This record gives sequence, structure tokens and C-alpha cells, in this order.
Amino acid sequence: MELQFIDHFTLSVRPHELEPLRAFYTETFGLEEGARPDFKFPGHWLYLGGRPVVHLAANLPEEFEVPDGSMATGKFNHVSFRCKNVEKTRERLKQQGLKFREAPVPGFPLHQIFLHDPAGLMIELTFDVPE
Repeated sequence: MELQFIDHFTLSVRPHELEPLRAFYTETFGLEEGARPDFKFPGHWLYLGGRPVVHLAANLPEEFEVPDGSMATGKFNHVSFRCKNVEKTRERLKQQGLKFREAPVPGFPLHQIFLHDPAGLMIELTFDVPE
């Protein structure tokens, strides 16, 4: 087996969460909606560079509740997208009113921006330094 890269991540959500998540990933990150198999539940496949990298699946019942009412995501911590143009990214996130935090990566020529999607999942944007 030879692993090459992360292929995609899938979010299982309640039907009413589907549209806010689709809007977040397309409007914030510029992912494009594309072809999706004819599953028996609603959803979207969102593409980056011709690859479906985010799968949204409305396959949880509307009455589904996260234990304790928290936004816990179990052991899943975050997903990272490699990005360019940290200044333009900061401006876009500010224009959309999104909260984010930044951190240099100690000992590596990388800079990170962290934010959360509408489902509470952490997204990391990773930039090469210097840009």
C-alpha cells in the first residue's frame, strides 16, 4: 500500500444543516459543487481542482442530538487545506465575519489559520512561509 494524500472528508449532518454547510464551503473556500452519486439521501460533493474533497451527507435524522448538546466531534480534530495568499485569505474571512486564529508552525516554514465551519468542525488553512 502506498498512500498519496488525503482524498476527501465526509460530514454526516441533519437535513437542515446541509445548506449552511454547502454555502460555507463554496462561498468561503471557493469549492465548486459537482457530480455526486445518486445516494438515497440528500447531499453535495464539493470539488477543488476537479476532485471532490468535501462530501456533505444529510444522512442523520433531524431529531439527532449530539451528546450533552455540545458540538463534540469525537476524536476527529480538524482537516487542513494547503493554501496560497495568506493576506487575501485573512481579508476574505474578515469580510465574511468569520472568527479565526493564526499560528506559526515552530521550526517549519509554515503558517496556519484555524476556523470552524457551521457544524463546529475545525478547518486548518496551511500556508508556506515566506509567501
